[in-house]
Amino acid sequence: METMKTNCPICGEKNVMDVVTRTENIPYFGDIMESLVSCTKCGYKHTDVICLEQKEPVRYALTIQKDKLSTRVVKSQTATISIPMLGLKVEPGPKSISYVSNIEGVLNRFQDAVKTALNLFDDENSQKNGKNILKQLDEVRVGNMHAEIIIEDPFGHSVIAHPEVDKRKLTLDEIKSLKTGFTTFEQNEIES
Repeated sequence: METMKTNCPICGEKNVMDVVTRTENIPYFGDIMESLVSCTKCGYKHTDVICLEQKEPVRYALTIQKDKLSTRVVKSQTATISIPMLGLKVEPGPKSISYVSNIEGVLNRFQDAVKTALNLFDDENSQKNGKNILKQLDEVRVGNMHAEIIIEDPFGHSVIAHPEVDKRKLTLDEIKSLKTGFTTFEQNEIES
């Protein structure tokens, strides 16, 4: 574990930001670095977990059925997770996090996101679509409807752990089309 003091980017005070980092080996993810920053002056806090290893780019697909709801799902911060039949997709962004859950937990996350969207958008079309998606998620959960869940991870840290999962390496075109959550710059953008 390493600890240091630095300036706070939020309040601007000098040497008030505690930065703590440590590395650890976690199953599925490999070597990771955990970091915690906290300002003793303004109270700002931020935590992050960064995978330090890169693995083969991977795509997992599994048909969701009632007897597969307890299937382990490991989603890294760089993975895109989707249920195309329902029009649901979560792509990584700067605040994307890794998590370990199961298929039912992923359905719950999608359900919570749709409920949030229903609170934000009150037009008739959004309400109708959102309520329809919630109904379909319930149908999938109770086994009356099957849908495919897909995880695509260009850094290979994600997994759907089921013997019937369709696992394959992502193609170069697929990798290029995926978001990673990282901000990148081309060399010519830096030199300009």
